[in-house]
Amino acid sequence: MYDYIVVGAGIIGSFIARELSKYNLKALVVEKENDVANVQTLANSAILHSGHNPKPNTLKSKLCLLGNKLYDEVESELSIPILRTGAYVLAHNNEEEKKLDDLVVTTKQNEVTEFEFLSFDEAVKYEPNLAKTVTKVLSLPTTSVTYPWEVAFACMENAILNGVEFRKNSEVTNITKTDDIFKITINNTDIAEAKHLINAAGVKADDIAEMIERNVEYKITPRIGEYFVLDKRVKGFINHVLYPLPTNLGKGVLLTPQVHGNILIGPNSKFVDDKDRANNTTDGLRYVKDNAVLLADNLPFNEIIRSFAGVRSTSNQEDFIIRESNEVSGFYHVAGIDSPGLTAAPAIANYLLNKIMMVHEKYDTKCNFNPKREKLQEFHTLPNDQQNELIKQDSSYANIICKCERITEKEVIDAINGPLGSSSIKGIKKRTRAGAGLCQGGYCEEKVYKLIARETKSSPLDIVYDSQKSNLFVSESKVKK
Repeated sequence: MYDYIVVGAGIIGSFIARELSKYNLKALVVEKENDVANVQTLANSAILHSGHNPKPNTLKSKLCLLGNKLYDEVESELSIPILRTGAYVLAHNNEEEKKLDDLVVTTKQNEVTEFEFLSFDEAVKYEPNLAKTVTKVLSLPTTSVTYPWEVAFACMENAILNGVEFRKNSEVTNITKTDDIFKITINNTDIAEAKHLINAAGVKADDIAEMIERNVEYKITPRIGEYFVLDKRVKGFINHVLYPLPTNLGKGVLLTPQVHGNILIGPNSKFVDDKDRANNTTDGLRYVKDNAVLLADNLPFNEIIRSFAGVRSTSNQEDFIIRESNEVSGFYHVAGIDSPGLTAAPAIANYLLNKIMMVHEKYDTKCNFNPKREKLQEFHTLPNDQQNELIKQDSSYANIICKCERITEKEVIDAINGPLGSSSIKGIKKRTRAGAGLCQGGYCEEKVYKLIARETKSSPLDIVYDSQKSNLFVSESKVKK
C-alpha cells in the first residue's frame, strides 16, 4: 500500500516525487514510457522564463515567477546546469513597439522587477547578429536556460535515493476507488494500491482523469512544436534568448542558446489530434526558418545537425490545473502544464504539496532527507592532471566512446548502472550526450549498444533505441548454422 502514487515522470512528476521524498511516507511514480522525461520534457526550448508573458493573477504567472527564483536552490542542491543568458523581446516597427509597451504593463503586473528597454544600437552591442530590422528591445535579465532532461533525472534520482519507488514501462490502464483506497491497474495486469493519486500525465492527463471521474472538467489538446538544432560550433552567435512578440499561439519561434553550446531554432505551434506522435513536417520546418530570420541576420542554417518535434499539453482552460478532484477525494489534477511549465515546475510541486494536499499536516518530515545530488564532473572538462589521475584509477576513462562530445567509456558505464540507469541508446544519449554531437551517433552508437549489452549481460538483439519495441536488430546475419 502506497500513500501516494504519481502518474507521469516528466519534469512535473519528477519534482513532485522529490518533494514527496522529504516526508515519512511511501510513494511510487509510474511512467508508461521507457524513461523519465521522454515526452513533453524531452522536446522544449529549455528556457527558464522571467515571468513577463503569462496572464496576470494566474497560477501561470505566480508559479513562473516563483519557479524562476527556486531554480537557484535547485542548482545548488542538485548540481543542474543553468546558463544565465537574459532575453530580448524584439520589435521591428512602430506598431510592434506599442505592443512591446503593452507587454511591459503585463511584466509589471506579474511583479517582474528586472527589465529595461534598449534601442537597436544599444542591443546590437551585446548581440552583433541581431536582425537589422529590429527597432527596439525589451531586455529581461532574469531569463535563463537549463537542460530539462538532466533536471528531471536529478530530481528523480534524488527522490529514489530518498526512498521513492519508480517504475518505467508502466502504463495505467484502469483506476477504481473502494473504501478510500485507489486501485491502479498497470499494463492491464498488475494492481498497485494507494491512499492518494496524483495525475501528472501530461498530454494524457484527461485520459487518466476519465478513468476515475464521470465529468472531467478539462480537455487536453496536444500541440506540436518543431525545432532545428545547430551544432555547438555556433556557440556565441547569439548570447541571449531572442523572442518575437508573443501571440495567442504562444511565445513564437525563438533563438535559444543551450548549456552545451548548441542553439535551438523554434518552435512553431500546431494543434494535432494524435497524442502519441510528434513528427517534423516540411511546412512546419519552413515556417520555423522563415520566422527565425526575423530575429537574427546570417543565421548559420548550414550548421543544422538535427531537427525534431515535440508534443505539448494544452488544455481548454487558460491556466494550469492544480487541484483536488471535485468528484473523487484524494485524486489530484496537475494538468494543462504547458509553457511556462518547465520554469514553474519546482513551484508547482511546492504548491501542490503545501497548498493543495497539505502533506505537512499528514506526515512528518524525514530527519535523514538528503537534498544533495552529486554530479560527476564531465571528464573532458577536467584539467589534464585530474584526467590522468582518474585514468590511473580506472582505465575505461581513457577510451573515448563519443568523439563529438568527448564522452568516455566510464561515463557511459556510470549512466547504464546509475540510480536511474538506462539500457536504451536514447537513454544513454540523454544522460551523457553520447550521440548528440555533429555526427548524431554515426561514430558512437555501435559502441554504446555494445557497452549496454556487456553491462546488462544482454543479447545485442535485445538492445533498444528507445521504447521496448524499438530493437536495433531483428536477427543475426553472420552466424554458423
